[in-house]
Amino acid sequence: MPRRRRSGDGGIGLALAGGGPAGAIYEIGALWALDEALEGVDLNDLACYVGVSAGSLLASCLANGLSPSLLVGVISGDAPDEEPFDPDTFFVPNYREFARRGVMLPRLLMQTLWQLTRRHRTGNVTASLSRAARALPVALFDNEPIRRYLAKVFSRPGRTDDFRELRSQLVVVAADLASGRPIRFGAPGNTGVPISRAVQASTALPGIYPPVLIEGRHCVDGVLLKTLHASVALDFGVELLLCVNPIVPVDTRPGEESGALPLGVLLDEGIPGVLSQTFRTLVHSRLEVGLARYAERYPDADVLLFEPGRDEYDMFFSNVFSFSSRRAIAELAYAATRRDLLRRADELEPVLARHGIRIRREVLARDEHDIWGTATDHRVVTSEATAGASRKGDRGADAPRGAR
Repeated sequence: MPRRRRSGDGGIGLALAGGGPAGAIYEIGALWALDEALEGVDLNDLACYVGVSAGSLLASCLANGLSPSLLVGVISGDAPDEEPFDPDTFFVPNYREFARRGVMLPRLLMQTLWQLTRRHRTGNVTASLSRAARALPVALFDNEPIRRYLAKVFSRPGRTDDFRELRSQLVVVAADLASGRPIRFGAPGNTGVPISRAVQASTALPGIYPPVLIEGRHCVDGVLLKTLHASVALDFGVELLLCVNPIVPVDTRPGEESGALPLGVLLDEGIPGVLSQTFRTLVHSRLEVGLARYAERYPDADVLLFEPGRDEYDMFFSNVFSFSSRRAIAELAYAATRRDLLRRADELEPVLARHGIRIRREVLARDEHDIWGTATDHRVVTSEATAGASRKGDRGADAPRGAR
């Protein structure tokens, strides 16, 4: 039975950016802080979810009824009934690609050496080396384990791997490698692909993961086109859009001047550190330009962005393979988002009030709040009440969405 969709539904939407496993963990901590501090909105009951790259994974989980508090439990290992979160899932070597390219290597090397011994002009040398480069793998890691993991998560009772079975609008954005155009899985007319497969495509960052072939198109990470793809939700008529973006360039100067960081710490990280900072700077500057345009394009919509500060060094210099680092990133995101809400409360309150939402200042003022304790308490209270809430059959399709 197809979903019943209406244009201009209004309500509240959520747009989540990428950032790899560390970005996903940051977003989980930030989402739990928002869920806890905002009264009048249920992050599992929004009108529209839009996710790109790692954000597509979380958007699909939220649309499937996995609460922010439950996701906190998954990354901390405190959700025994769920599929355990293992960063190794994201970094399985692409053995099949290595083997396929390895077969080509001897022949290409022989051709290259033969050409180099016969021709000495610079152009020909470059062409010969380019030929040999065809033996390099397209991607370092295999993203099929990511799809299998999500397929298991969404196969649990009350969840679905089918866009058409969700009661809320979910859009997972990837990019067509051949045309450089966006592919909006889950949007009207493009709902037949399994959600787990769409997320696999949206997270396929070139060079890291191989493109995903879907309906004759090679799909790659949608962050190559836009950071948030927030306009997708706004085009659906969302009146309030909450955005979370963990991709922020780090500013090491204050840390180096205070002695908290060694001088030249980015260079000490080598190529990964320099490339990460470059990527973050480009992506974030593009985000700022895009957000500035939304005020003109969508004058009736409110867009609120939450992201880490540039001095949140643990976010940048982290090792997601370490359990303590994963916990540190989640704690950082939770605390930083709470501080941000409290700092901007006077500015945010009138905006949120227009949509029936109140900032719970009394919650934000509690210094003793701890992400692990509060999330655990919330899971105990709500686990039974929210079971199966993501499927459209659990309530009328025209019931109000995006508010408690």
